[in-house]
Amino acid sequence: MRLVWKLLRQHVSIPQFIGFLFANLFGMLIILLGVQFYHDVKPVFEAKDSFLKADYLIMNKRIGMGNTISGRSNHFNGAEQDEVSQQPFVKNVGKFTLANYRVFAVMGVQGQRVISSEIFIESIPDDFVEIDAAQWQFNEDTREVPVILPRSYINMYNFGYAQTRSMPKISDGLLSLIDFELNLLGNGHEENFHGRVVGFSGRISSILVPQAFMDWSNAYFAPQAEQQPARLIVEVNNPADERITQFLDEKGYEVETDQLDAEKITYLLKVIVAIVIAIGLVISILSFYILMLSIYLLVQKNSEKLQNLMLIGYAPRKVAWPYQCLTILLNAVVLVIAVIVVAMLRKYYMNMIEGIYPQLADSSMLPAILTGLFIFVLVSLVNVFVIHRKVQKLIHLKRK
Repeated sequence: MRLVWKLLRQHVSIPQFIGFLFANLFGMLIILLGVQFYHDVKPVFEAKDSFLKADYLIMNKRIGMGNTISGRSNHFNGAEQDEVSQQPFVKNVGKFTLANYRVFAVMGVQGQRVISSEIFIESIPDDFVEIDAAQWQFNEDTREVPVILPRSYINMYNFGYAQTRSMPKISDGLLSLIDFELNLLGNGHEENFHGRVVGFSGRISSILVPQAFMDWSNAYFAPQAEQQPARLIVEVNNPADERITQFLDEKGYEVETDQLDAEKITYLLKVIVAIVIAIGLVISILSFYILMLSIYLLVQKNSEKLQNLMLIGYAPRKVAWPYQCLTILLNAVVLVIAVIVVAMLRKYYMNMIEGIYPQLADSSMLPAILTGLFIFVLVSLVNVFVIHRKVQKLIHLKRK
């Protein structure tokens, strides 16, 4: 193999391969940095509601004197729900179901009572709750109900109760510290349930329970009560679509301004990252094309030597192997340098982000590394295949 390489390396153009190295490095760096930056920044916009997608909007009718004077209900009837679902910017619509019975809740931490009050609970269709289905199941026999609490409850505890009484602060990773009990009354029945906290919500001000529990409890505690929803949860194609605002103004509906702005920012972030990654892909493809042209030129210059080697008994795969090794080595060097540079840049921008959002959870470089490995394997396999095909053609030409 050393003899083969000595014969073939004479026409290797170092400047050409250095050019490929920098071009591919630039493309790979853009792709990995885009993927890693999106992974690191996304929790800033989704931390308040990891169980709700970014393109979910919570819609309600404007409440004011105009509704009272006109006799307009603040609830959505069937026709209005259908009208919302038929809008071109809407993908799916679900309704909030309110408990039609009385609910008392006691919340405690490590045995100490924090909140004891009458509350109201709601549910939304399970399709809209981005959580493990096994954690969002209700079984009447277990007397345990999964609940999602408003983040305001936790903020009130962390910055008030816990701070003044030297108690542990609650984060998303310490849900097991919360004791939550529900007392339900209605239709002559009274039942107690244990609430298992599975998450917090900054966008929904009520306590959420599974739809199955809501359907069962309403049928048991308030079988005669029927109520139209006062709020809808709407999945949209593009939160930045101007038609959403136009429709809301025309119908007198509203969503929280901060929420809509956050969804627009998240959507724009996805678009920008997609554009950046697309640019990186184009650069990488062009650099790959440059490499293949360089290899083709090198093979062409050594065509006579390659043909003679194969005629005296060298297999095409052995003749092609030095070129394949060269491309794999170049791709590996590009990957290693790109990951190192992304790590350095990530350390710089993460220091700024963590200064603004100190509660941001630590994340890893895994997305960039996995993406880089995928591109490395894909490009290397294509290079190996193309070079092998090129060398095989030479022996066929020689025989003709």
